[in-house]
Amino acid sequence: MRIAEVAPLAESVPPKLYGGTERVVSWLTEELVGLGCDVTLFASGDSNTSATLVPACPRALRLSRPIPDPWSAYATLLDAVADKATTFDLIHCHIDWVHIPLLRRLKVPFVTTMHGRLDLPFLRMMTDAFKDAPLISISDVQRKPLQDFNWIGTVYHGLPVDLLSPQLRPTTRYLAFLGRISPEKGPDVAIRIARAAGFPLRIAAKIPRSENRYFKEHIRPLLDGDRVDFAGEVDDGAKADFLGNASALLFPIDWPEPFGLVMIEAMACGTPVIAWRRGSVPEIIDHGVTGFIVENEAEAVQAVGALDRLDRQEIRRVFERRFSAQRMAQGYLQCFEKLASGGRQPFARNA
Repeated sequence: MRIAEVAPLAESVPPKLYGGTERVVSWLTEELVGLGCDVTLFASGDSNTSATLVPACPRALRLSRPIPDPWSAYATLLDAVADKATTFDLIHCHIDWVHIPLLRRLKVPFVTTMHGRLDLPFLRMMTDAFKDAPLISISDVQRKPLQDFNWIGTVYHGLPVDLLSPQLRPTTRYLAFLGRISPEKGPDVAIRIARAAGFPLRIAAKIPRSENRYFKEHIRPLLDGDRVDFAGEVDDGAKADFLGNASALLFPIDWPEPFGLVMIEAMACGTPVIAWRRGSVPEIIDHGVTGFIVENEAEAVQAVGALDRLDRQEIRRVFERRFSAQRMAQGYLQCFEKLASGGRQPFARNA
């Protein structure tokens, strides 16, 4: 099958540091190649892939200096996709809505995986004209704000089973927070939970430019380098040690998280997750097996005290069964084959 994977340009594929969507695109692309598909990846020029790479810009936008104009980069990306559109059996896009008017008018088979939140103000009003465009969600709950759109399936993220090794007997004792610094991710809540539970907290996170003030005013004053330590962004190599040696990952989100990649990264390490009941969390975490789903800080502190009841080997087994990159690729391939053949019936969730 000839497949085009169209990636965002903010990060390389895979990203050098933070970047969830681009990381998933990389894992999916490599698995599809391994399954025998002829894959072309449209991404930044510093991407690394076994597929055929079509670079839309020399370097990922976030790490480029000076930062290039993103609109010109995406115009170049869409021009490259349009130029080769008829050579593919299916075009799979990860860039939200911007490509839909173009590909719909070219009358080529395409599908879009939505990676972000869909409850934003005015989003329905602005996208109502695209209700017929085929979409894939990354959790069932993600699609609720646009429930009547053309959802053909839910495919959960997955990562290579050999990427992160399980640490079944950590030699250290701390709680971990991994992701990005913003109020909706709850790093301040994680600090309070760790202090109340009597655990050190290690934070590895990206600080978006838009959140510099929040970090300086609300997080930096709480850092002491001992009980609360901030490590900045980490790559995949450091992530394995960071998550694998943690007693648990804290995921105190206060927003409708579409998936939460860090949860399955922790599970791959055998590390339990303590997460708020928001967004996709009930779909990803098996309460009492791979972690604890809680409603508030008091319950989270209680959950820290119950971590010894969880089996880290079983957490790893659940990850391998539900969230491998191979399972993700097979779920997408099922959707692709139906779309390329003109099928319109809904697909079962890749759970």
